[in-house]
Amino acid sequence: MTMTDENGTAATAQVPAAKSARHPLAGNNAAGVPASPATIDPDVWPGVAHAPSGTKALVAGKAAGLLFKAAVRRLPLRVAYPDGSVLGTGGLDAPVMTMVRPASFEVRIGDNGLIGLGESFMAGDWEASDLAGVLEVFAASVDTLIPTPLQKLRTLYLPRTPRQERNEEHNTRSNISRHYDLSNELFSNFLDTTMSYSSALFPRSDGALESVPWDALAEAQQAKIDRLLDKAGVGNGTRLLEIGTGWGELALRAAARGATVYSVTLSSEQRALAQERIAAAGYADQVTVALQDYRAVEGEFDAVVSVEMIEAVGYEYWPIYFQTIDRVLAPGGKVAIQAITMPHGRMLATRNAYTWVHKYIFPGGFLPSVRAIESVTQQHTTLRVRERMGMGDHYAATLRLWEERFVARSQEVGELGFDAVFQRMWLFYLSYSRAGFQSGYLDVQQIVLDRREAQL
Repeated sequence: MTMTDENGTAATAQVPAAKSARHPLAGNNAAGVPASPATIDPDVWPGVAHAPSGTKALVAGKAAGLLFKAAVRRLPLRVAYPDGSVLGTGGLDAPVMTMVRPASFEVRIGDNGLIGLGESFMAGDWEASDLAGVLEVFAASVDTLIPTPLQKLRTLYLPRTPRQERNEEHNTRSNISRHYDLSNELFSNFLDTTMSYSSALFPRSDGALESVPWDALAEAQQAKIDRLLDKAGVGNGTRLLEIGTGWGELALRAAARGATVYSVTLSSEQRALAQERIAAAGYADQVTVALQDYRAVEGEFDAVVSVEMIEAVGYEYWPIYFQTIDRVLAPGGKVAIQAITMPHGRMLATRNAYTWVHKYIFPGGFLPSVRAIESVTQQHTTLRVRERMGMGDHYAATLRLWEERFVARSQEVGELGFDAVFQRMWLFYLSYSRAGFQSGYLDVQQIVLDRREAQL
């Protein structure tokens, strides 16, 4: 899974892995959200430990506070302040954002935009019992939160992606490892038994997706994989290339069909566990998991499948990604990818932004639009999009289950060495992602491509 968010500003910071986290878990508040950390080590969390200070930061904070209050006065939520005042148009059942340290919150967003929104939550400057609900309101109004004249000035102060985080071949493994090599045990605490870290595909017969139970997740993950394999024509004797191994579930299910699988990943942690799972299932002779950049793949394959990996490629490298697939795909072959997408106009407006998600979660990542995928493949390859299916509501349901599981396992996560700041960061990431799908700001698509000539 790879997400990105809206514009913000900040300096680059490395997210510490478990062995670097130094604070004890402070416990959970009544809503299950990890409680605010009592102390924050600035060496571990340099962007979180202290709010910006100085005259410039204070002036920016005052301005940001005025803009924020003007925006929330017309939004369907409630923002509660320590003095008892409440802003927003929401009723008693609306999501509530509780300000704990409003001055610190305002300085952070004034200095760092939406990066400051995430960092202020990590620091405990504000709370929310329904974090995804609060963030959904902001996501649904993202185009109107800031007055249009000020939006036009954002290119003057928003930084671009640091050079060391661009997805050039020598950088990409570092970018990937900062997320996927955190700890297999961390991910196992909130993923299901398939260890699938992408949107599931639930049967509509399960009823409302807002209430699907945890027990339905593993089967829904396998249904997602099976549909992709079906669309790519994977069966007995198929030579399959998988770009982005994850923890091996797709390779396992393809091997069970009789396919020979060559799967590439840049995560050493994922590769180790995937190989272990594949060997335990008896498919070691059918599946090769290589620690290799997708651009270095050689050979010929009857099918190519890639699940939520294009988001980590980077805007300027999408042509290379599809050219690589085009180069290795055998005549008559098919491609099936699953991709998180955003509206084309928003994609263009944010393609040079450096965001909270880049800083803390996915360095170098960027979401495509469907139009961008169609355009890139038409201009740079012989591949053409033949079929696609949107399933954003399924991702919202998947993320809800991950959130609930992550919060329920907070003690176990803390025992792995991940402190309260990390846990609040991860919860913000999961909740922000769910808010994007619930609001319709984001979608996820299963897309089928091949080389058939256009029908006249």
